[in-house]
Amino acid sequence: MPRADKLLLLDTASLYFRAFYGVPDKVTAPDGSPINAARGLLDIIAKLVTLYAPTHVIACWDDDWRPQWRVDLIPSYKAHRVVEVVPAGPDVEEVPDPLEAQIPLIRQTLAALGIPIIGVAEHEADDVIGTLATHATMPVDIVTGDRDLFQLVDDERDVRVIYTAKGMSNLEIVTDAVVVAKYGVLPGQYADFATMRGDASDGLPGVAGVGEKTAATLLQAHGDLVGIRAAAEAGEGMSAGVRAKVLAAAPYLEVAPTVVAVATDLDIVAPSAALRPLDPAEVDAATALAEKWNLGGSMTRAITAITTIDA
Repeated sequence: MPRADKLLLLDTASLYFRAFYGVPDKVTAPDGSPINAARGLLDIIAKLVTLYAPTHVIACWDDDWRPQWRVDLIPSYKAHRVVEVVPAGPDVEEVPDPLEAQIPLIRQTLAALGIPIIGVAEHEADDVIGTLATHATMPVDIVTGDRDLFQLVDDERDVRVIYTAKGMSNLEIVTDAVVVAKYGVLPGQYADFATMRGDASDGLPGVAGVGEKTAATLLQAHGDLVGIRAAAEAGEGMSAGVRAKVLAAAPYLEVAPTVVAVATDLDIVAPSAALRPLDPAEVDAATALAEKWNLGGSMTRAITAITTIDA
């Protein structure tokens, strides 16, 4: 019996960073090149395909990890991760050299497995994921270690996040109920929640003096950020201290929602072809790539997982 359609969206950079730090670097290619991220990502893909049985898989890519239009709104956005400013953009992100060297190989391995890579100029992988998940005509699993993508969770549309923050051996399936239990807000409120809370890892200051508990309480009372700001201006529905903090943050709150919200309307045509078992020639090509780079059992496991997709 064929599997029911399901789309697996990979936050690729999130996963290859995890692989890089999770797989020892002592195993190298014959020429001494680092391959730990490439091997680790192959094992991650094999596990995900086996566990969640997708019929379609897309590797979503950061064509621009720090889009200028976000920086124009909040100059501190990811600023601490910039190692070189490029006037024509995108800026150069702080990435360990041994990982940077593996990016071309990672792209080759994805191509060898028949997994399409999709990126959009001047946008992050999150925006690609947001657009594909929003317009999907099948259930969606988003694999990421980035909680910002919790804003896309939607039980009614069968969109989940497979959250990797606790490691690949302790994956967490995030649904509406999980977001509510963790944060006290609905997924549809999560972007406003994150805007108020801020995120030091992304250079988002948040509303000074407003933490997760206060942000959740305000959203429970007023629905969204527009409602919160209206209540603050009217002097209703919150303490004088909280009101003062919200009003003081007005310049930030004018622009931050645009930065935090993932794009959902990019001009993307999702590949219609399903993930399929590799034919003999493709298996030979993938195996040859593995032999050249000493990808060993990692490529074999990925090929096997994809080959048994219709089993």
